[in-house]
Amino acid sequence: MAIDQKTLFARLEELGIPVTTVEHAPMFTVEQSAALRETLPGAHTKNLFLTGKDGRMVLVVAKDNTRVDLKALAARLSAGRFSFGKSELLEAVLGVPAGSVTPLALINPSASGIIVVVDQALMDFAEINCHPLENTATTRLATPDLIRFIRACGHEPLIVPLG
Repeated sequence: MAIDQKTLFARLEELGIPVTTVEHAPMFTVEQSAALRETLPGAHTKNLFLTGKDGRMVLVVAKDNTRVDLKALAARLSAGRFSFGKSELLEAVLGVPAGSVTPLALINPSASGIIVVVDQALMDFAEINCHPLENTATTRLATPDLIRFIRACGHEPLIVPLG
């Protein structure tokens, strides 16, 4: 069963990671969240759940305006061609529906086999905004704390330039 927001926030608190969460109308795309960028400080993200022909699963956490070259990323990871993961697999592995993909979903034990790639461009920001498992809210946390959270979930993020 997927982890819920209450459990996520309790884990963040347990790790000593302060967050600020703002609720809003559902945001399914980067374009829909454009207005939030004007009111919420910090970097905004787009998150891609990808699968390779070899069954490899990759979560890409990119700056919202980064154009991710999937062919170049596949080459960097010595993988075959990537495609966007099917919504059923996304929900089974990350416990979130399409439109709510977030690095915070790595808290789910079922996410253990995912490779995490973080856009180097995000490292230039003090804070990062991402969905707290639901696309009806945005949670802001310090960039180093997001990386620490990812590691606490058992993943060593590959931080690379994606743009």
